[in-house]
Amino acid sequence: MRKVGLILLLFGLPICILAQNAAVTGKVVDAVSNEPLPFVNVLVSGTSNGTVTDETGHFEFRNLTPGFIRIEASFVGYKKAISSEVEVNNSSAPFVEILLEKSVSELDEVTVTASPFRKTIESPVSLRSIGIGEIEKSPGANRDISKIIQSFPGVQSTPAFRNDIIIRGGGPSESRFYLDGVEVPFINHFATQGASGGPVGILNADFIREVNYYSGAFPANRGNALSGVMEFYQIDGNEEKLNFHGTLGASEIAATLDGPIGEKTNFVVSIRQSYLQFLFSALELPFLPTFTDMQFKVRTRFDKKNELTLIGLGANDLFELNEDIEDPDDEQKYILSEIPVNKQWSYTVGAVYKHYRDNSYQTFVASRSHLDNNAYKYLDNDESSEENKILDYDSQEAENKFRFENTSRMEGFKLNFGANLDFVSYKNSSQFRRFYEGQPVDVSYNTNLNLVKYGLFAQLSKSVFSERLALSLGVRADANNYSSSMKNLLDQFSPRFSASYSLSDQWSLNFNTGRYYQLPAYTTLGYKENDVLVNKANNLKYIAVDHLIGGLEYRPRPTLQLSGEAFWKGYSQYPFSVNDQVSLANLGADYGVVGDEEVTSTSEGRAYGAEFQARINSTDGFNFNLSYTLVRSEFNDGEGAYIPSSWDAKHLITLTTTKDLKRNWRVGARWRFVGGLPYTPWDIEKSSMVEAWNLQGGPYYDYTQLNAKRFDPFHQLDIRVDKSYYFEKLTAKFYIDIQNLYNFQAQENDIVVRAEDANGNFLTTDNGTRYVLNEIESKSGTVLPTIGIIIEF
Repeated sequence: MRKVGLILLLFGLPICILAQNAAVTGKVVDAVSNEPLPFVNVLVSGTSNGTVTDETGHFEFRNLTPGFIRIEASFVGYKKAISSEVEVNNSSAPFVEILLEKSVSELDEVTVTASPFRKTIESPVSLRSIGIGEIEKSPGANRDISKIIQSFPGVQSTPAFRNDIIIRGGGPSESRFYLDGVEVPFINHFATQGASGGPVGILNADFIREVNYYSGAFPANRGNALSGVMEFYQIDGNEEKLNFHGTLGASEIAATLDGPIGEKTNFVVSIRQSYLQFLFSALELPFLPTFTDMQFKVRTRFDKKNELTLIGLGANDLFELNEDIEDPDDEQKYILSEIPVNKQWSYTVGAVYKHYRDNSYQTFVASRSHLDNNAYKYLDNDESSEENKILDYDSQEAENKFRFENTSRMEGFKLNFGANLDFVSYKNSSQFRRFYEGQPVDVSYNTNLNLVKYGLFAQLSKSVFSERLALSLGVRADANNYSSSMKNLLDQFSPRFSASYSLSDQWSLNFNTGRYYQLPAYTTLGYKENDVLVNKANNLKYIAVDHLIGGLEYRPRPTLQLSGEAFWKGYSQYPFSVNDQVSLANLGADYGVVGDEEVTSTSEGRAYGAEFQARINSTDGFNFNLSYTLVRSEFNDGEGAYIPSSWDAKHLITLTTTKDLKRNWRVGARWRFVGGLPYTPWDIEKSSMVEAWNLQGGPYYDYTQLNAKRFDPFHQLDIRVDKSYYFEKLTAKFYIDIQNLYNFQAQENDIVVRAEDANGNFLTTDNGTRYVLNEIESKSGTVLPTIGIIIEF
């Protein structure tokens, strides 16, 4: 009762102690030259509260109501623009920078209005923008950006506690991530090496001001992606004073500090520490995860023509087993027998330097990323003898990246061109055994692989017919020195073309087509057998995919967007497992490592369907996002026949809505539906063999029945209630987030365990050569309430 009383007190403090004196400052500049623009009309979106910029391009608003706002800007000779969303409060004034693009002609027939929904000339389709308000308010996401992305069209979510990004029927290894222009290979704790997923995001939501999500029509300067590109843009530190932001969430505690360093430099830095291991231990869960992460950004404006941004992101993860559970049940036994002890750490540091000229600007990006991944497993977790060790995995990936870009605008043309050069080091020392064709196979290798990757890109764009028709043509080419089949840039020539035609000021037709390439995972490139890079000998190639996308968009007003898109993707040269006879496109949404096996570049696939979305992002605090995706995903089997892939969900529906109420209350809900996914049943005959089971401590899939069965559809309702208090020098927020409100039980593959006698000995047959196995129906899902506290001052 005391705890309930405390919660009610937090959510019901008297309103009379609140202050309503929020402020925002900002600057309006030319998007190409970075020159400040004086006398620009600026307006708080959705209000009549306006002002003009001074001689230095600066503006200021005072006496605002605390909450999330956008700033609109308009100026003669320039296109109207609207800022990304910012939160204003009484404790600090955020700084907003608005970039205005020059308008080629005066529009008579088509009126361009500022809208929070992004569409670029390079990517008129398959681009979604997510503001800080949606990140902060999203029900069921717990401020985890990867989970928020799962609410958008074409993105498949799963009932598992993972952040895999599965887009339009493509696998979780097919996306790339950028943080303020720096490529970040790992954005999740306990990352699946060779893919992109994990259970918890590394990126701190306190840093993020906006996310651009591409499910197609990738700009030419964003390479090595087949299904998705995510661009994360971070806030700048406060330029006037030091601020503190503390968060106590579902799984971690976080502290963020930002402020000025002299007159020209600001910074943001945060650290987070999880406490899941204590909660999981108390609940007698069989695994105990612990993670720590750190993030920083420093931005220096030397003058109006030169600036430097430094960013950093690091994580340290430990995944241990909870062997102190007394009398574990079958599910706990299954998990304890399957999961290894895992230690990971990773980081990315990068520098982005920009130099502005009158009609162009140059961008130089240098970064280093590193992943250290260690895992070991003993049969039945018996560490008394090294003979019981069935897995000993030690791997490191390091990337040193350099990229140059030039962006120019002249006479209505926009030209972006550049080059990238990467130096990669991949090391792996592994010892384990696998069971192929009725025989155990020893796998033991040491790899020290060094690669040089290089690429060129260019994109030319222009609007014609009074800017009714926007056209963009891009090309890029990538190569590396791994083998003769990968070293020629022309073999990975990647063209793309986009067009958008404005039927009126509300309707537009959009189109894109292109071919994209992605390098197979380093785990595949570096895999050895008999001290030979077997996949190099197999003439491994880049994975290729062709995209064809067409769409129709309707914006009856700036805050309402209705859109529909049809898409088709054709895959070729996908890695195909020699031993399991399965395309690696089906793998990646699980813990561990993907791609460390012999493959050939022979798999083909296709994904196709249609997306429909309705979005409302109103200025009165109402947000609505309804999306439906019809998707089919198929890859060929060992005989060349197309079969459903692991991501063939058929139907994806997501409804997310939030509403700001009086006295700084907010309510929100999210409902998700995912059609039944295909799955592969267990090979009980093979799994029951003592020799086979003891090699990996668990059952084997029957790949002769790859994805032959389907789970029941999955659906879930999440709700969230927020309460904010804006004091004179402090902001306090409290929220209750309840995931899976009606406790839906999602179907999973059966649990397989070894039968035991009364004394705990494993039962066997056939003269002790086979275990007696029990298959037990498994389901997951539970009501998961969370209370969060956020303090700012």
